[in-house]
Amino acid sequence: MANRKGAGGFSKKRLKRLGDGMKAYVERGEVAGIVTLIERDGEEVHFDAVGWQDEEGRVAIERDSIFRIASMTKPVASVAALMLLEEGKLRLDDPIEIWLPELANRSVLHDVKGPLSKTRKAARSITVLDLMAHRPGFASQFLDIAGPIGKEAAKLHVGNGLLLQGTDVDEWLARLGALPLVHEPGERMNYGFTTDVLGFLVGRVAGKTLENFLAERLFEPLGMRDTAFHVPKSKRSRLCVAYAGDPKSGKRIVDDHPKQSKWTSPPKVPSASAGLVSTIDDYAKFGRMLLAGGRLGRDRILSRKTIELMTTDFLTPAQRQMLFMGFPMWDAQGFGLGVSVRDKLGGQASLSSIGTYGWGGAYGTWWFNDPKERITAVMMTQLLVGTLGSKLSPDFTNLVYQAIDD
Repeated sequence: MANRKGAGGFSKKRLKRLGDGMKAYVERGEVAGIVTLIERDGEEVHFDAVGWQDEEGRVAIERDSIFRIASMTKPVASVAALMLLEEGKLRLDDPIEIWLPELANRSVLHDVKGPLSKTRKAARSITVLDLMAHRPGFASQFLDIAGPIGKEAAKLHVGNGLLLQGTDVDEWLARLGALPLVHEPGERMNYGFTTDVLGFLVGRVAGKTLENFLAERLFEPLGMRDTAFHVPKSKRSRLCVAYAGDPKSGKRIVDDHPKQSKWTSPPKVPSASAGLVSTIDDYAKFGRMLLAGGRLGRDRILSRKTIELMTTDFLTPAQRQMLFMGFPMWDAQGFGLGVSVRDKLGGQASLSSIGTYGWGGAYGTWWFNDPKERITAVMMTQLLVGTLGSKLSPDFTNLVYQAIDD
């Protein structure tokens, strides 16, 4: 009888379910293409690529296809900040105005929909921890869309809110600093510009641009050769077409094409919230480093104790009762320093383990590490709001776990 088990304690037969499940999404036309990767104990147990990098141009999706990873940028920027914490250059309870004076002396709106002139003095300064846990109280391009504050916040970003609008970092920070907060620092999780500011904080503390810090201290040591804030001309043939759902027809339409992509030139104001592009192998290296306790090969990026802190829930019980972008996100998980952290198996949409952590992106990318099962899993596609608007992410996760056969 043929061996039914593959590498790493996974069933070959059940891994085929994963491949078939992803292929079905492409065949139904829900996405153009998908790549998936599973590693266990640092060894690859599954890779698959199905569908198109450019459906209209009939360019097949490949292992080295480049994806806009959107909010999967956030864990990367958070690791950068934690590296500086380990060097003693910042602390979680430090006020950020030490390095970002543009954000000192905060005021808070009396009414989020009211005039910008009616404010009160903030109870305290914004801290580094507030940035890492998304609780500084900034206006959000995703949530605070009504009233004068929404109009002003819209001037800070481009289009769908994933990239930033400005002439340079200093100018952008000055405009954000001129706006009042919509919540007291630490009061509630408000997803938006928070990790952008964290990225600029990293640059100020390190004395170099965020792009250079990440390239020198993270991407080069990890061998993440295709991860950056833009795609150079030499690699543009590997950049996927990004799609979005047309609200009228329900069909996919092109949202960002490599020929006119916002990611084809270096940004004036790089977004640490959503600006990176990457490949599935590059991001798996990042995940593998965290799962291995902060080391990949000869290079130690973080202490395992720092990763323990990173993957600890920092939300208060009250904050976990609040909706996240309209979803009851925190029924079965909390939020650490840049990643969600599973701490309850009930109240969720997919199989998992206690202690699993990760994060997704608005273009449909998704990654998780499971320390208990010693798994790093990455799925990448390019459909705007793919992980929130479809069942693809939980389906992928379920299909990963059901294939375990040890």
